Amino acid sequence: MSTAPPSPPSPAKTFHLHLVSDATGETINSVARACVSQFDRVQPIEHFWNLVRTERQLDMVMEGIRDNPGLVMFTLVNDKLRRKLQDTCRDLAVPCIPVLDPLINALGAYLGLESQSQPGRQHALDAEYFGRIDAMDFALNHDDGQSGWDLHEADVILVGVSRTSKTPTCIYLANRGVKAANIPYVPGVPLPAELDLVTRPLIVGLTKDAERLVQIRRNRLRLLNQGDDTSYTDPEQVRAELTEARRLFTRKGWPVLDVTRRSIEETAAEILMILARRRGPGAIPAEVKP
Repeated sequence: MSTAPPSPPSPAKTFHLHLVSDATGETINSVARACVSQFDRVQPIEHFWNLVRTERQLDMVMEGIRDNPGLVMFTLVNDKLRRKLQDTCRDLAVPCIPVLDPLINALGAYLGLESQSQPGRQHALDAEYFGRIDAMDFALNHDDGQSGWDLHEADVILVGVSRTSKTPTCIYLANRGVKAANIPYVPGVPLPAELDLVTRPLIVGLTKDAERLVQIRRNRLRLLNQGDDTSYTDPEQVRAELTEARRLFTRKGWPVLDVTRRSIEETAAEILMILARRRGPGAIPAEVKP
């Protein structure tokens, strides 16, 4: 009995998505991507309009919307610009969504205060900003086991086998104001003695599924035009390496995170929660809290 071949998957639905911001656009970009990710087989054609603070700049935005009508999401705080954008979208019969309004209104009602309506206020050059810059310098200077003499100044130290995303996780944490260092675990190579002396930093062990780790390491070596027939990618050696590392982490009493199915953001969020629990509420600045 013959069976009909499976039907091909339906093509992705495309649509124009206009993201309009009076600041850098990081917030609206993150919100839009988080929302779109909840729908299968959709492909937004993004039009990114940032630093829109004058009527002339807004005129360019509206011209772009007329040329490519589609969903509009915005984070404008200037009332005149907001009304002009909303009126244009109404005339074009396209949705126009002020993504932060519900949160700002609810927060204002709870606090009994009015918002200041100042674009880009979250990017002020204040103590938190310079704290993030300091944390970024720290992460870069303490990458891959460098500058071990001042590890006591770290908030977090990540220890893990090769290719467990230690560096990008540290950079992400630094952008949240966390001073993070990372140290590679290499079989047969002792870890820095400073790790047994520090008391302030949270030390976290990172591990990963052996099969996935072998695949990532092989891809890495191919990108470097190197052969992958080494102990670095040998499945048995990798499993032994991971077992040895996990035993060490357990013996040291360090929390262990398996990053196999975690994004960098998810790994960092878990580390921030561990850090918050360790230091207690109120001990961590708001910029650092998850």
